[in-house]
This record gives sequence, structure tokens and C-alpha cells, in this order.
Amino acid sequence: MGIAINALGALRILKAGTVRGMVIAASCLALSGCLSLGGKTPDELFRLTPEETAPAGSTARGPLSEAIVVEDPEADRSLDMLRVPVRVDASSLAYLKNAGWIEKPTRLFRSLLAETIRARTGRLVVEGGDFEMTGKTRIGGRLLEMGYDAQKSAVVVRFDAMLSEGLGPERVVTRRFESVVNGVEPKAQYVGPAINQAANDVAQQVADWIKGS
Repeated sequence: MGIAINALGALRILKAGTVRGMVIAASCLALSGCLSLGGKTPDELFRLTPEETAPAGSTARGPLSEAIVVEDPEADRSLDMLRVPVRVDASSLAYLKNAGWIEKPTRLFRSLLAETIRARTGRLVVEGGDFEMTGKTRIGGRLLEMGYDAQKSAVVVRFDAMLSEGLGPERVVTRRFESVVNGVEPKAQYVGPAINQAANDVAQQVADWIKGS
């Protein structure tokens, strides 16, 4: 009799657990209509394409210590993801609908900057990694803005560059660079090209700064 009662109790517990599980599952299905649980692939993926590139067959030689090393820029969380930020106001941030980055924007900007410096200076240029400890001239910094400003209807790219020179006691120089493209509609097909234009402008300013330093 005791065995039968225990079995009956276990059956009731099992049924209760099943019902509870069904209720939880139904709740999750209902919430999925309100929350983004996965996120579809954006209609447009942005990348940065250099307007100036070193010509095919061009070479640059020299000891690695004489190379210009382009490091990954630092950035806050808004630029550390594959979504395109939209500055709503001083304290609010959203993301551009139906658009995203093909790769993290800090990495894209680093590659754009390296290619632009290579094209404008003709010097040996390498990107990040282990070269950071061997190159005498290093360019890094912080990417402050690379997105859309809704209040200004403009695309803004702002970069605080830091130039470090010397393998011994370093000489560090910082400078802020900015480019703004006004009159841009908040749509992916307009924002993407404008960001590329502004990012190239900043990269060219930085390259000229390094060339003249």
C-alpha cells in the first residue's frame, strides 16, 4: 500500500511538473513576439573602403623597428559591436534600422587607416599584433564617434589619435581629428557611403599628420 501511495504521489508531481513546463514554454512563445531573441541578418552590411591605396607592385623595405605600427583603436561599447550607432541626443543612443557592420568598426577603421598611411607616406606599415612591441612608430588612440547624429542629420567620425615614437623613452603626441558629412537621411543606403567618406577624410588627415611629424 505504501508503495502504491508513493507511486501515485510521484505521478501527481510528474503531472504538475509537466503542466508547469507547458506554462513556461507558452510564456516564452508569447514573449518572443515582443522581444528580439535572435536578430535577423541586416539588409545592408557596411564596410570601410580606402579611397587611396598603394599601387599594385609597390614595395616598402626596412627593419621592422622602422615600421609604422597601426594599433586597434579603443572605443566604448557603442562601437564595439556590429550595429551602427545613431546619436539621438546627448544622453540617448539607438541603432540604424536594417544595417550593420561586416566586422567590428574599430578593426575596419584600423585597416583603413593603415592602407591610407601606406599610400600617402610610402613607408613600411604593419597592423597590430606582435608588431606593437617592435615598431618604433606606433599610431593608436580612441575612436570616439563613427555613426549617425540624428539632431544634426549628419554622419560624424571623430578619432583621438595617439602617436608614440621611440623604442626607449617614448615621445607621445595626441591630436583629435573629425569629419562631418551633413544633410544625410537616416537610411542605410545614405548613411553607409557617408560614413565611408568621413572615415576616409579622418584617415587622410592622420596620414598627413604622421607624414609631417
